[in-house]
Amino acid sequence: MKSSIFIAVFLVANTASASSLCSAVSGAKVVAEDGTYLGEITDEYASDSILNEYGTHGSEYSAESIWNEYGKYGGEYASLSPFNSYASTPPRLIKNGQQIGLLTTNDYLQSPVNPYILKTCEFY
Repeated sequence: MKSSIFIAVFLVANTASASSLCSAVSGAKVVAEDGTYLGEITDEYASDSILNEYGTHGSEYSAESIWNEYGKYGGEYASLSPFNSYASTPPRLIKNGQQIGLLTTNDYLQSPVNPYILKTCEFY
């Protein structure tokens, strides 16, 4: 609970640097509202990483990738997609067994983390 509150305050305040955000979400699992595991926020070489463009969860062609713009988890109009600015059910970010935020471009939801920012992160 403490980490959830910290992340919420951290994200709403928008005073911390992008590197602090990257550190806060590093290792978080991305889980769709329907329970589908969509990968992990980690370095681009990890097999489960959403940043591994050759992996199941990072490929623009994979059905289980947020980067598949035609899929139900990545489409601009898909209700489960982080890229639908109006979606109320974007993927959840889970770290240490607790939800720490939502992966979404919808700034009106609590604890939003924009997926595009993750592409600027350096995870080791």
